[in-house]
Amino acid sequence: MKKLTAALAALALAGCAASDKAAQPAAEAAAFGEAETFGSLPPSAPTIAMRWQWLNPDVNSFTFRNTHQVFAFRTVAAPAEARALPEGAALAMPTAMIDGADGDYAAWADRTFTNAFMVLKEGEVVFEDYRNRMTADTPHIAFSMTKTITAMLVGQALERGEIALDDLASKYVPVLAEGAYGEATVRNLLEMRSGADIEERYDFGTNPSLAAQIHETAIVRNEARFADFAVGIGQRSAPDATFNYASLDTAVIGWILEEATGQRLEDLVESRIWQPLGAEHDGYFLADGPVGTGRALNSMGYNATLRDFARLGQLMLDDGMVGETRVLPEGWVAQMAAMRPTGAPAGAGFPGYGLQTWQVDTEPGAYAAVGLAGQFIYVHPSTRTVIVKLSYNPPVEPEWLNPEVLGYFARVANSPAD
Repeated sequence: MKKLTAALAALALAGCAASDKAAQPAAEAAAFGEAETFGSLPPSAPTIAMRWQWLNPDVNSFTFRNTHQVFAFRTVAAPAEARALPEGAALAMPTAMIDGADGDYAAWADRTFTNAFMVLKEGEVVFEDYRNRMTADTPHIAFSMTKTITAMLVGQALERGEIALDDLASKYVPVLAEGAYGEATVRNLLEMRSGADIEERYDFGTNPSLAAQIHETAIVRNEARFADFAVGIGQRSAPDATFNYASLDTAVIGWILEEATGQRLEDLVESRIWQPLGAEHDGYFLADGPVGTGRALNSMGYNATLRDFARLGQLMLDDGMVGETRVLPEGWVAQMAAMRPTGAPAGAGFPGYGLQTWQVDTEPGAYAAVGLAGQFIYVHPSTRTVIVKLSYNPPVEPEWLNPEVLGYFARVANSPAD
């Protein structure tokens, strides 16, 4: 993630001209609500300019929330009645290591670009904090924590017999047969080992990288679908041979899920996760492509409130159960959290990757959903702790940032509630 964060610095500060494509026919827009349709129309020059400022560190504390006002989006409706998050005994927040010395939570939160922070122990809220004008009903971008939600959908599709882990991607999306993805299995995609020739590096300008072209065309301009760029892509290694973190792999999984189930991704999340989860507020996906043809951005585009992200963490901690209701197949979370080495040098990156899920430290059994710019759902099974941190990290992160964040997570997890 550090490599991706540094690479995206150019995205935050770049600019570009408007699209002059005509509005899509009304019939194509009928599947979406009025706000969603409006948001999916070809973006104006001011909208495009705002989209380029998304990661700008001067304003990203604010641009990371309510992103549906700037980007195309798809709503994921909450149930009529939310499942309560019970309040537990308050946690006396431990001291944090700040630049080599102990400091209090407030100083740590300010230093680590925190918008909101929550701790659950044994399924109960023991600490909750909102900062920088964020509130309990404010949605926040998850970035690549969205990938972990995609893995949940895969587990459900496996149980329903809709897909199989060792099937080739091209079985479900035949147009992928030519190119690297024609040889990759669903399992390869989940583990970020597709072998496709793409780097999660965003070089803009006169000679943009493929990842940069995808972001500009699919997300900024809404002219194409993210996963369409997987068609015919070259191969950099044999499938399963090397770990190569690539959002395109996850976008292909989303394409497979839609083809295999016959449902849109937002509808799958709504019916199979968000409603049975008992979410408190609507979530929404940012979307790619023109209205009527675009797809939910299942690799980086989900938005939700702090409490609902915490519910997702508790779902994982409880092996896919919500109360007496099984939402994810038994044992699927354990498969998601079974890590393979990433090859990252010690201290220079996260050491393990499972199925769209990270090992971020050396705490026994701990794992996390991780998103760009400091988004975390951290699950610590041995202490029955879930930690959610929503953040506004700058595009180029200080080297001390992740060590101080993860060190504090371990302290919080290992601190008993009063």
